Amino acid sequence: MSKAIRALEPKELWNNFANLNEVPRGSKKEEKVIQFMADFGKKLNLETVIDPVGNVIIKKPATKGMESRKTVVLQSHLDMVHQKNSNTVFDFDTEGIKMIIDGDWVKAEGTTLGADNGLGVAAIMSVLESKTIQHPAIEALFTIDEETGMTGAMGLLGGYLNGEILLNLDTEEDDEIDIGCAGGIDITAQNPYNAVNAPSNSVGFNVSVTGLNGGHSGMDIHKGLGNANKIMNRLLFCSQEFVRISEINGGSLRNAIPRESFALISVKELYKDQFLKAINKIAKEIKNELKTIDPNLEITFEETTVPKKVMTSISQNTLLKTLYALHNGVYRMSNDMEGLVETSNNIARVIVEKELIKILCLTRSSVESSKFDLANTLKATFELSGFKVTLSGSYPGWKPNVNSPILKVLSESYEKLFNSKANVVACHAGLECGILGTNYPEMDMISFGPTIQGAHSPDERANIKSAQKFWKFLLNILENIPFKK
Repeated sequence: MSKAIRALEPKELWNNFANLNEVPRGSKKEEKVIQFMADFGKKLNLETVIDPVGNVIIKKPATKGMESRKTVVLQSHLDMVHQKNSNTVFDFDTEGIKMIIDGDWVKAEGTTLGADNGLGVAAIMSVLESKTIQHPAIEALFTIDEETGMTGAMGLLGGYLNGEILLNLDTEEDDEIDIGCAGGIDITAQNPYNAVNAPSNSVGFNVSVTGLNGGHSGMDIHKGLGNANKIMNRLLFCSQEFVRISEINGGSLRNAIPRESFALISVKELYKDQFLKAINKIAKEIKNELKTIDPNLEITFEETTVPKKVMTSISQNTLLKTLYALHNGVYRMSNDMEGLVETSNNIARVIVEKELIKILCLTRSSVESSKFDLANTLKATFELSGFKVTLSGSYPGWKPNVNSPILKVLSESYEKLFNSKANVVACHAGLECGILGTNYPEMDMISFGPTIQGAHSPDERANIKSAQKFWKFLLNILENIPFKK
């Protein structure tokens, strides 16, 4: 199907996206894609630099007649979220993404597509290699590790860039111009527990929560989507008088709303029927609650071999009550921008195995004080239950500037091209602009991009017509960059 993808318009954009998607590029595993991008720049005989943390910077002079315009930094991140369906056989470390066309959309076969932020990367590559596009001097900045810590943006030192304007190509609605974003902080809680032999005369059960939509833990957090970790906890909590937990494996990445959770439990043979009655009742209630937003939710209980070890009743009670008490979802809406989520938390990962409980969260906010308020709320909840808590990876948000000169350029360009006004917004995702601004405080920044749905999940898809619109918009912006003062 790669041939069909390459035939889509604009061909230069989709060809570069297809080339990029042949390269494994998971977060913190970007060695191959860093080399790929450096080779790309050098092949074009453009100044190419890999900075100490692995960001790639490629510089291209202005085209004839555009030398007096301000230098523009075109920025996207190289890494992608690695997510796949549980029944998909795929090795992200060695295989290229298998893309297909589905009506008006491009998607992948059972995995994330990498359009976040691969289409932005591909667009920059297309500008760099073009001999016909009119543009000012370009500094292409390809950052690493955006999805799991933004360490690329954090590690970029001052002095590498001279641009006055930064265009971040990482927004996922083509009618939006983004002027602000949320910051974030990782919360990791761990607690050892004592394991004991499973009670005698017990049966084992595999409990599975699957089929949820999942999605981006920032952009989709307000939608009320089911969180597999919270659902699993509710199932076990409401049937806990019959259950002894052996293992739990729920969720995957901090920035993805958990789609699946799996638990191995034991139930005394004597209480088997009562357990099934109780858990089926709560499962039916949960599915009914989520039938509109998550219609494909599946909750199953399959009898299996009895596990050898289970949690003590005290440890199990502590775990279930802690997870029940933890806040998940929207915590506070913005008072300054209507409809904007200000602060939220995603209970992203729950692991119970080998006598250790590990719970991972990602807390986001566009207000630093509110971010730490919620982080401390969660920390206090964990610590009351005896967990050791680590706060790490904190990064700032990007404060909106409604008087941005480049915002005026984009707004006028959008209205002229598409006969309508763009939505000027701030988002609840973690864009890199706020971080980059710490070392480049005078740089005027803005973000836009093509329509992408289901980012951070195997349902990720990129709209074909929107990619065409995005490309047209980008070229028009480059032609209308203001003159140097």
